[in-house]
Amino acid sequence: MSRGICPRVNFWWIFAVLFLVKVVDVGTYSCHEVKTAFQVRQIGPLKWVPETPGTDVELLVCKHQGPSCCTRKMEESYQVAVRRETLQIVRSYSFELKYLISGHTTAFQDTFQYLLSFSQGHLSSLLEDTYSPLSREALPHVNALFSSLSLYIRGHNLSLEAAIARFYDNLFPLVYGHLVNPGMGAAGKSGECLRATRQDINPFGPHPNTLAQELRRALGTGRALSLALAEGTEVMNATEHVSLTKECLRGLTKMQYCSHCRGLTLIKPCMGYCLNVMRGCLASVAELDEPWRRYVAALEELTHAVAGQHSLELALLGVREHVNEAILHAQLHGPTLTATVDKVCGLSAKEPTTSIHPDPTPEVTTPTVTSSTAPPSVVLSVPPQEQLMGNLAHLRREFLSYVQRYKSFFAVLPEMLCEGETVVEDFTCWSGDDVVER
Repeated sequence: MSRGICPRVNFWWIFAVLFLVKVVDVGTYSCHEVKTAFQVRQIGPLKWVPETPGTDVELLVCKHQGPSCCTRKMEESYQVAVRRETLQIVRSYSFELKYLISGHTTAFQDTFQYLLSFSQGHLSSLLEDTYSPLSREALPHVNALFSSLSLYIRGHNLSLEAAIARFYDNLFPLVYGHLVNPGMGAAGKSGECLRATRQDINPFGPHPNTLAQELRRALGTGRALSLALAEGTEVMNATEHVSLTKECLRGLTKMQYCSHCRGLTLIKPCMGYCLNVMRGCLASVAELDEPWRRYVAALEELTHAVAGQHSLELALLGVREHVNEAILHAQLHGPTLTATVDKVCGLSAKEPTTSIHPDPTPEVTTPTVTSSTAPPSVVLSVPPQEQLMGNLAHLRREFLSYVQRYKSFFAVLPEMLCEGETVVEDFTCWSGDDVVER
């Protein structure tokens, strides 16, 4: 009896084991995890992912021996997805640097505008307090001058010397008619003659040229910095349109998605392997490293020239004094000046006093801001002039501390991308062909 039962028990035991092995085998080679990853990453339609691995699949990139969870359509979708994902990552890193540059571009421009507004208010108060007879007629010309200075420092194509000369041309009839010959006023036709001959008569001595030289040097550096910062923003815009070659896309697909074809959706690429692929893909971007380093060095020099020794602040604070010295020079040489004007314009007989109109030359004006308006992060309790002298220096230190961190941005971009793709703690990684130890 026992001999007849034993063989039957052994048979059923073997059948049960084989059945369980078969179930485990089917589960092992299911493409369920691949389908889940395909859906989560929004790579393509789920119908393209097979339920079980196929053995007769013609793949171009993810070729390997054995069954595969990939199809040709999946492979093509992987290449589209890897292109989209890689460019998104590059843009995310570039955006940080672009935001740094554009943000500080705005900060420098705001500070420049604040300095100009402070200087404009400084000069206006001089005219109102010391030269009140001509202040009302002179203020429009002050506004026009500082409007031109503002446009110049922001990179607009205009002549700084011409703007300063135009200001003194318009100032001369007012000074002559209200201060040198009080009560004469700025007569219509005679005022036009005074304006037209101001540079020949030279009533203000060397002061207009001195002011032009100082502002050209100081504002020219600020203008160069503004243009350089704008150029940096354009460079970062270019990195947002990186082109990836077909060979690059095949390499990225093999690195990031070919492991999925074997059901390995969680394994990460090896660091060395990732660096080789990324450096090949971003070779054109890496060529920007040397020019970028030179650009950062140029920014350092420009910001030092603008903020070092408070050169820009001092030049703008000096506008008031230069204009004051010019007016005093005309008053001091009143008799000689009157004789010269009489010969040139024939103004020996006093004409009825009329108001001189602003220069007919079109001016692009900006809102007039008084010195009480302060840029962000300025403590108003600080005396205005001391406050003025510290703005650019603080902004320069802050900007350089940030930009220095990005000095090697284009050289280390592949490393930054790979750090997000790899997991150092794992003991194994994907080599592009197989799973290997790190």
